[in-house]
Amino acid sequence: MHILIVEDDQVARDALAKGLRDVGHSVDVAADGVEGLQLASSLPVELAIVDRMLPRLDGLALVQSLRATGRKIPVLILSALGEVDDRVKGLKAGGDDYLTKPFAFAELLARVEALIRRGKGEGPVTKLVVEDLELDLLSRQVKRAGQKIDLQPREFRLLEFLMRHAGQVVTRTMLLEGVWDYHFDPQTNVIDVHVSRLRQKVDKPFPSGLIHTVRNAGYMLRADQA
Repeated sequence: MHILIVEDDQVARDALAKGLRDVGHSVDVAADGVEGLQLASSLPVELAIVDRMLPRLDGLALVQSLRATGRKIPVLILSALGEVDDRVKGLKAGGDDYLTKPFAFAELLARVEALIRRGKGEGPVTKLVVEDLELDLLSRQVKRAGQKIDLQPREFRLLEFLMRHAGQVVTRTMLLEGVWDYHFDPQTNVIDVHVSRLRQKVDKPFPSGLIHTVRNAGYMLRADQA
Protein backbone atom coordinates (compact mmCIF):
# COMPACT_ATOMS: atom_id res chain seq x y z
CA MET A 1 0.00 0.00 0.00
CA HIS A 2 1.34 3.43 -1.02
CA ILE A 3 0.58 5.89 1.80
CA LEU A 4 1.10 9.65 1.95
CA ILE A 5 1.63 11.33 5.34
CA VAL A 6 1.06 15.09 5.53
CA GLU A 7 2.25 16.25 8.95
CA ASP A 8 4.20 19.38 9.89
CA ASP A 9 5.57 17.95 13.15
CA GLN A 10 8.79 16.23 12.07
CA VAL A 11 8.99 13.91 15.08
CA ALA A 12 5.42 12.69 14.57
CA ARG A 13 5.90 12.49 10.80
CA ASP A 14 9.07 10.41 11.08
CA ALA A 15 7.55 8.11 13.71
CA LEU A 16 4.46 7.44 11.60
CA ALA A 17 6.51 6.86 8.46
CA LYS A 18 8.83 4.42 10.22
CA GLY A 19 5.95 2.51 11.80
CA LEU A 20 4.10 2.13 8.50
CA ARG A 21 7.25 1.13 6.63
CA ASP A 22 8.04 -1.45 9.32
CA VAL A 23 4.79 -3.25 8.52
CA GLY A 24 5.43 -3.22 4.77
CA HIS A 25 3.83 -0.05 3.40
CA SER A 26 5.45 2.35 0.94
CA VAL A 27 5.41 5.87 2.42
CA ASP A 28 5.88 9.41 1.09
CA VAL A 29 5.80 12.43 3.39
CA ALA A 30 5.00 16.13 3.15
CA ALA A 31 5.54 18.87 5.73
CA ASP A 32 2.79 21.30 4.67
CA GLY A 33 -0.57 21.36 2.93
CA VAL A 34 0.61 22.68 -0.43
CA GLU A 35 3.30 20.04 -0.78
CA GLY A 36 0.84 17.40 0.42
CA LEU A 37 -1.73 18.36 -2.20
CA GLN A 38 0.91 18.30 -4.92
CA LEU A 39 2.11 14.82 -3.94
CA ALA A 40 -1.44 13.48 -3.52
CA SER A 41 -2.34 14.76 -6.97
CA SER A 42 0.77 13.52 -8.77
CA LEU A 43 1.81 10.26 -7.08
CA PRO A 44 -0.04 6.91 -7.21
CA VAL A 45 -1.09 7.36 -3.56
CA GLU A 46 -3.59 4.78 -2.31
CA LEU A 47 -4.29 6.32 1.11
CA ALA A 48 -3.47 9.66 2.76
CA ILE A 49 -2.98 10.49 6.44
CA VAL A 50 -3.47 14.25 6.84
CA ASP A 51 -2.95 16.42 9.91
CA ARG A 52 -5.68 19.00 10.29
CA MET A 53 -3.50 21.94 11.35
CA LEU A 54 -0.94 22.47 8.56
CA PRO A 55 1.07 25.48 7.35
CA ARG A 56 0.36 27.07 3.94
CA LEU A 57 -2.83 25.03 3.44
CA ASP A 58 -4.74 23.48 6.34
CA GLY A 59 -5.75 19.84 6.31
CA LEU A 60 -9.45 20.37 5.62
CA ALA A 61 -8.71 22.68 2.67
CA LEU A 62 -6.24 20.09 1.37
CA VAL A 63 -8.88 17.36 1.46
CA GLN A 64 -11.51 19.61 -0.14
CA SER A 65 -9.09 20.54 -2.93
CA LEU A 66 -8.17 16.88 -3.43
CA ARG A 67 -11.83 15.90 -3.75
CA ALA A 68 -12.41 18.77 -6.18
CA THR A 69 -9.85 17.20 -8.52
CA GLY A 70 -11.79 13.95 -8.51
CA ARG A 71 -9.29 11.93 -6.44
CA LYS A 72 -11.19 9.42 -4.30
CA ILE A 73 -8.31 8.01 -2.27
CA PRO A 74 -9.22 7.26 1.38
CA VAL A 75 -8.14 10.03 3.78
CA LEU A 76 -7.56 9.66 7.51
CA ILE A 77 -7.54 13.05 9.26
CA LEU A 78 -5.41 13.50 12.39
CA SER A 79 -6.22 16.29 14.82
CA ALA A 80 -5.84 17.49 18.39
CA LEU A 81 -9.39 18.84 18.07
CA GLY A 82 -11.65 16.08 19.29
CA GLU A 83 -15.06 17.70 19.76
CA VAL A 84 -18.01 16.29 17.83
CA ASP A 85 -18.30 19.44 15.70
CA ASP A 86 -14.62 19.17 14.75
CA ARG A 87 -14.99 15.56 13.68
CA VAL A 88 -18.12 16.37 11.69
CA LYS A 89 -16.30 19.19 9.87
CA GLY A 90 -13.46 16.82 9.01
CA LEU A 91 -15.79 14.19 7.58
CA LYS A 92 -17.89 16.74 5.70
CA ALA A 93 -14.71 18.15 4.14
CA GLY A 94 -14.17 14.77 2.50
CA GLY A 95 -12.26 12.80 5.12
CA ASP A 96 -13.08 9.11 5.43
CA ASP A 97 -12.05 8.78 9.08
CA TYR A 98 -10.96 11.08 11.90
CA LEU A 99 -8.46 10.18 14.64
CA THR A 100 -7.91 12.43 17.65
CA LYS A 101 -4.42 13.02 19.05
CA PRO A 102 -2.82 11.57 21.08
CA PHE A 103 -3.41 8.09 19.73
CA ALA A 104 -1.80 4.67 19.85
CA PHE A 105 -0.02 3.60 16.67
CA ALA A 106 -1.91 0.30 16.81
CA GLU A 107 -5.21 2.18 16.57
CA LEU A 108 -3.98 4.21 13.60
CA LEU A 109 -2.84 1.01 11.89
CA ALA A 110 -6.22 -0.62 12.52
CA ARG A 111 -8.01 2.39 11.01
CA VAL A 112 -5.69 2.35 8.00
CA GLU A 113 -6.43 -1.34 7.43
CA ALA A 114 -10.18 -0.70 7.81
CA LEU A 115 -10.01 2.04 5.17
CA ILE A 116 -8.09 -0.29 2.86
CA ARG A 117 -10.75 -3.00 3.28
CA ARG A 118 -13.53 -0.47 2.75
CA GLY A 119 -11.88 0.70 -0.45
CA LYS A 120 -11.77 -2.88 -1.71
CA GLY A 121 -15.43 -3.36 -0.86
CA GLU A 122 -14.71 -6.13 1.63
CA GLY A 123 -17.14 -6.94 4.42
CA PRO A 124 -16.25 -7.35 8.08
CA VAL A 125 -13.73 -10.07 8.87
CA THR A 126 -15.06 -12.82 11.17
CA LYS A 127 -12.36 -15.48 10.71
CA LEU A 128 -8.59 -15.23 10.39
CA VAL A 129 -6.69 -18.03 8.66
CA VAL A 130 -2.95 -18.57 8.25
CA GLU A 131 -1.95 -21.94 6.80
CA ASP A 132 -3.72 -24.55 8.99
CA LEU A 133 -4.31 -22.09 11.87
CA GLU A 134 -7.85 -20.68 12.23
CA LEU A 135 -9.13 -18.04 14.64
CA ASP A 136 -12.89 -17.43 14.78
CA LEU A 137 -13.66 -13.91 16.03
CA LEU A 138 -17.31 -14.70 16.72
CA SER A 139 -17.03 -17.99 18.62
CA ARG A 140 -13.59 -17.04 20.03
CA GLN A 141 -12.29 -20.49 19.06
CA VAL A 142 -8.83 -21.31 17.77
CA LYS A 143 -7.97 -24.44 15.81
CA ARG A 144 -4.85 -25.75 14.12
CA ALA A 145 -5.04 -28.66 11.72
CA GLY A 146 -8.60 -29.11 12.99
CA GLN A 147 -7.45 -29.45 16.60
CA LYS A 148 -8.94 -27.04 19.12
CA ILE A 149 -6.48 -24.88 21.05
CA ASP A 150 -7.52 -23.38 24.39
CA LEU A 151 -6.16 -19.87 24.94
CA GLN A 152 -6.41 -17.39 27.77
CA PRO A 153 -8.02 -14.01 26.85
CA ARG A 154 -4.66 -12.24 26.58
CA GLU A 155 -3.19 -15.07 24.52
CA PHE A 156 -6.18 -14.84 22.20
CA ARG A 157 -5.65 -11.09 21.74
CA LEU A 158 -1.97 -11.64 21.08
CA LEU A 159 -2.63 -14.32 18.48
CA GLU A 160 -5.35 -12.23 16.85
CA PHE A 161 -2.95 -9.28 16.56
CA LEU A 162 -0.23 -11.47 15.04
CA MET A 163 -2.67 -13.05 12.58
CA ARG A 164 -4.08 -9.68 11.48
CA HIS A 165 -0.50 -8.73 10.61
CA ALA A 166 0.54 -12.10 9.18
CA GLY A 167 3.63 -11.84 7.02
CA GLN A 168 4.56 -8.50 8.57
CA VAL A 169 7.05 -7.68 11.30
CA VAL A 170 5.17 -6.81 14.48
CA THR A 171 7.28 -4.58 16.69
CA ARG A 172 7.40 -4.54 20.48
CA THR A 173 5.75 -1.12 20.52
CA MET A 174 2.89 -2.36 18.35
CA LEU A 175 2.26 -5.29 20.69
CA LEU A 176 2.42 -3.15 23.82
CA GLU A 177 -0.10 -0.71 22.37
CA GLY A 178 -2.34 -3.17 20.57
CA VAL A 179 -2.52 -6.02 23.08
CA TRP A 180 -1.65 -4.48 26.45
CA ASP A 181 -2.81 -0.88 25.84
CA TYR A 182 0.56 0.46 27.03
CA HIS A 183 1.63 3.69 25.33
CA PHE A 184 5.19 3.35 26.62
CA ASP A 185 7.72 0.59 27.22
CA PRO A 186 7.32 -0.50 30.87
CA GLN A 187 10.64 -2.39 30.74
CA THR A 188 8.97 -5.73 31.34
CA ASN A 189 9.34 -9.17 29.78
CA VAL A 190 5.57 -9.57 29.53
CA ILE A 191 5.72 -9.90 25.73
CA ASP A 192 8.43 -12.58 25.82
CA VAL A 193 6.50 -14.58 28.42
CA HIS A 194 3.22 -14.51 26.53
CA VAL A 195 4.80 -15.25 23.14
CA SER A 196 6.59 -18.22 24.71
CA ARG A 197 3.30 -19.52 26.15
CA LEU A 198 1.56 -19.01 22.83
CA ARG A 199 4.26 -20.96 21.02
CA GLN A 200 3.81 -23.86 23.43
CA LYS A 201 0.18 -24.11 22.37
CA VAL A 202 0.22 -23.04 18.72
CA ASP A 203 3.59 -24.34 17.48
CA LYS A 204 5.09 -27.00 19.74
CA PRO A 205 2.46 -29.75 19.21
CA PHE A 206 2.71 -29.39 15.41
CA PRO A 207 5.39 -30.20 12.82
CA SER A 208 6.02 -26.62 11.70
CA GLY A 209 6.31 -23.30 13.48
CA LEU A 210 4.26 -20.21 12.65
CA ILE A 211 5.47 -17.67 15.24
CA HIS A 212 8.95 -16.43 14.39
CA THR A 213 11.31 -14.04 16.16
CA VAL A 214 12.75 -11.33 13.92
CA ARG A 215 16.05 -10.36 15.48
CA ASN A 216 16.24 -6.75 16.73
CA ALA A 217 12.78 -6.07 15.32
CA GLY A 218 9.97 -8.11 16.86
CA TYR A 219 7.88 -11.08 15.75
CA MET A 220 6.24 -12.37 12.61
CA LEU A 221 3.52 -14.94 12.09
CA ARG A 222 4.03 -16.81 8.82
CA ALA A 223 4.39 -20.30 7.43
CA ASP A 224 7.69 -21.94 8.35
CA GLN A 225 10.22 -21.68 5.55
CA ALA A 226 12.63 -24.41 4.60
